[in-house]
Order: sequence, then C-alpha cells, then structure tokens
Amino acid sequence: MKLARIGPAGHERPVLLDPRGRLRGLDDVIGDLNAAAISQEGLSRLTKLDPELLPIIDPDGVRFGPPVADIGKIVCIGLNYTDHAAEVGLPVPTEPTIFLKGCRPTGANDDVRLPRDAIKGAWEVELGIVIGEGGLYIDEADADAHIAGYCLFNDLSERAYQMERGGQWTKGKSFPGFAPTGPWLVTRDEIADPQALAIWLEVNGHRYQEGSTANLVFGVRHVVAYVSQFLALEAGDLIVTGTPAGVGLGQDPPVFLRDGDTIRLGIDGLGEQRQQVFAWKD
Repeated sequence: MKLARIGPAGHERPVLLDPRGRLRGLDDVIGDLNAAAISQEGLSRLTKLDPELLPIIDPDGVRFGPPVADIGKIVCIGLNYTDHAAEVGLPVPTEPTIFLKGCRPTGANDDVRLPRDAIKGAWEVELGIVIGEGGLYIDEADADAHIAGYCLFNDLSERAYQMERGGQWTKGKSFPGFAPTGPWLVTRDEIADPQALAIWLEVNGHRYQEGSTANLVFGVRHVVAYVSQFLALEAGDLIVTGTPAGVGLGQDPPVFLRDGDTIRLGIDGLGEQRQQVFAWKD
C-alpha cells in the first residue's frame, strides 16, 4: 500500500493511493496514520479494505504532509554510501555512524527556509525506514517484522553549523523545516528489495545525485538491528539511511543552497519531492 496524509499543516487527514493512483479517504476507517495504524495489526486491517469502496478525493491543490502522524525520533546514519564517503574524503565506517535530527518532519513539498545568515545550506536525498513495531536488541533476521515501510527523505543541513561550529552534527541538521518526508509511506510488501532502488536529486534542474541504494555500506536490516542496540525503537520512529554521492560539499567548487533555489528528488517506488528554498527573513 501507499499511504499518505493530506491537508494543511496540523490538520492532515489519512488517505491511501488505489492501484490507479487515485486518492482514497481513510477518515471513516482510522483517525490518523499514527503508531497504531502502522503496526502489524493496523496495516493488516488496512490491507483488507477494498479501495473501490473508499471515497475518492480530488487531488487538485492537495498538500502532502508527513506520511505518519507524530513521527518520533529521526535517527540518521552518516556516511553510509561508498561513493559519498569517497567524495568527501572520509573512510568508510566500520560501524554505522548514528546521529539524531532534532526537528519535526515537514511535508514533501513544503517550502524550505534557510537559517539566518546561512552560508552552506545542503541537500541529501535519503531512503527512510519507518518503524512499525518497536524493540530493543532486535536480531537482524527479525528486522523486517519491525519495519512498516519506506519513504523518501531530504536530510537538509547547514554545513557551517555542522562542521565549523564545534560539537555534534545535530547542530547543523535540526533547523525547522530541515526534514521533508514523504509524500507516501510505502509498505514493506511493495518494495521487493530496498537495496536496489534508483535514487536522485536535482537543484535548479541540474542532477547532482544519481545513484542506487545498492551502494549502501550497511543495509536496511543491519541498520535497524544496529540502532536497536543503543536506542529503544518505537512505532513511528524514522531511520534515514544516508545519501549517495553528489552532495554540494563534494562539488568542485562546492555548491550550496541559496534563496530561490528549487530542489527535486526521488526514489523509485517512493515518489518525488519538490521544495522551494527561501532565505531567512526577520
């Protein structure tokens, strides 16, 4: 299934996409796409629905919000593509690099506002893993049972905050609006192999990132199991798995986001995003 939440920020309603790509309302079935709805039991209930019996929603002007309500932790895996590590001149990690992103998810196509005096705004297209069943010390062989599905994610950052202001990466990753998520949650059964997906990103029509999740250093199951050794995963948590080569920092000369830029990104089967970038205004 492809599940989504549409409507104004803070007032989204749950929908699914039927086999022909039409939006079908879930208001009369569930209150929202929350932790209960994306659990194994909740998703099993949704799979039994006949989409043809659900009301069609006019897609004109629809805003896609974050596909899961009240997403909990955003856990990020750094340097998790072999080609990305090479372009920034850093060694491939021997264990996953974990950091947290301290902002709330936003809609897939919501505007992005850079921080005040931003000088090194950056993009990163990423595959997101949505946790449906929580756990601690999850075995890698059991990881699939804890995954509700996958989504597209843009891990935006201000590199000067991240790399030149001391402390941890979280400082540069957590400005409001730096977590566009969705448009859809695509359930696990629809993605035959999450490590065989084309992944790309463009800025102002120029394609900077074009790769494949096949280049992940640490795969989806390994990442879920690994993170659960250090953090108790909960339904609704989001693990974003790193970005392929083509980040602005890796260009010669480096390229950073500016007022008026347009970002487009996508992953096969998970949809696309489009964001307009604006400078901070007091």
